[in-house]
Amino acid sequence: MTVLDLTAEELLTTTRSVRHRLDLDRPVDPHVLRRCVEVALQAPTGRNEQGCSFVVVTDPERRAALARLWRQGLGQGDSPMSTEALRRAHTAPGSMEKVWSGLRHLAENLHRVPALVVPCIEGRTDGLGADRQAGRWASVLPAVWSFMLAARLHGLGTVWTTGNMAVEREVAELLGIPYDSVMQAAVIPVAHTVGTDFRTAPRIPVDEVLHWETW
Repeated sequence: MTVLDLTAEELLTTTRSVRHRLDLDRPVDPHVLRRCVEVALQAPTGRNEQGCSFVVVTDPERRAALARLWRQGLGQGDSPMSTEALRRAHTAPGSMEKVWSGLRHLAENLHRVPALVVPCIEGRTDGLGADRQAGRWASVLPAVWSFMLAARLHGLGTVWTTGNMAVEREVAELLGIPYDSVMQAAVIPVAHTVGTDFRTAPRIPVDEVLHWETW
């Protein structure tokens, strides 16, 4: 397995949301995906419940079906919102322009991404209070971030997307996920990146977001 020569700090600060630079034509080795999941499972979980699972979709027909549902959930596909969503993608100003451009690119090509990964967590949070929701999400978010870091280390690009959440039941049916007891968190496109020279991103200055003792 190819592993990039990155320090821990470089890995943490250059793991980007990759949309345009996903290599849509190069297959991803299943052994690499398996290793990324192995790394992800080492992430901390609430009460050590270890309820996180990963559904990896590589079959072309199933990927295409998942991509169709994702587009519908995003307000594109056959939805009446599709024209408006695409208009926003073309005209969004400022810093969101790149995000909308990447989103449009994904919407047009998601079915071509070699692997689509759906992270899940046992136990639904529907109707629960913030304390219960926080605990449940705390058991899946660290694992997914570890998966994305491991993917970056192996020369793969990822991006967190949530187009599946509006059509979660339909996605569950497609993938055989037990909807009543297992909650999806995202759809993570995974592919080799076009180049590996990712850099730190512009961010709000730390002094604007760091609060000592009180807000």
